[in-house]
Amino acid sequence: MAAETKSGTVLDRIIDARRVAIAHRKKTVPETALRFGAKHAKPVRDFAAALTRDSLNVIAELKKASPSRGLIRADFDPVALAKGFEAAGAAALSVLTEEEFFQGELKYMRDARAAVGLPVLRKDFIVDPWQVWEARATDADSFLLIVAGLTDALLGELLALGRELGMEPLVEVHTREELARALVAGARIVGVNNRNLRTLEVRVETSMELIEAIPDECVAVCESGLRSHEDLVRLRAAGFDAFLIGEYLMAQPDPGAALRKLLGA
Repeated sequence: MAAETKSGTVLDRIIDARRVAIAHRKKTVPETALRFGAKHAKPVRDFAAALTRDSLNVIAELKKASPSRGLIRADFDPVALAKGFEAAGAAALSVLTEEEFFQGELKYMRDARAAVGLPVLRKDFIVDPWQVWEARATDADSFLLIVAGLTDALLGELLALGRELGMEPLVEVHTREELARALVAGARIVGVNNRNLRTLEVRVETSMELIEAIPDECVAVCESGLRSHEDLVRLRAAGFDAFLIGEYLMAQPDPGAALRKLLGA
């Protein structure tokens, strides 16, 4: 089954722009160079293990801007943010690397990872194996795969490549159909995004509706719309192992202190 497409949605515009950017970058950085870089990258940190501790496991996200809010954090310092999140008790980090819509950079991810001991997810719109090699060459420990933007064949190919490189991807879904596709592909870390990437609307109830269909052997991650300690406790009781939180933390005066509060410290 091919991924659903609706011309003109936010997701489609971002993916179209990503493909253009990748085509340009391939001309200056061939895959052979990335393969060499991947061989000499820092050893992979265990992303899945970090999300299955017996605690409230938060993937704290470093995100400068977004299509829905525009600029979120003007004083965006990846190293300081990463250190603050680690000190506050984050289980892992997620760093936006998409340039046009999120004002991200690969350098942000590499610098943040070098500053901490946590596993780091490359948060981007991955639509080409070249990007997976690029992620490993820049020391990523995991990367995001958005089911809505991929065909089944490409989803399977990217999952397999990630595992070949030692990176277990976070496979993101928003609907029951996308969840079924993710499971058929063999996803082991499943993220339920409460934000509809086609409309940008957020419903935390989406996670509650899908958690029962995520097998126990999968790591279940709840994404978007989480704003309180009570949210995390309720969703953990429902069966989620971890929580990806970005926009809420980035909008706070002290993101580290905000994370401590979410964790109940």
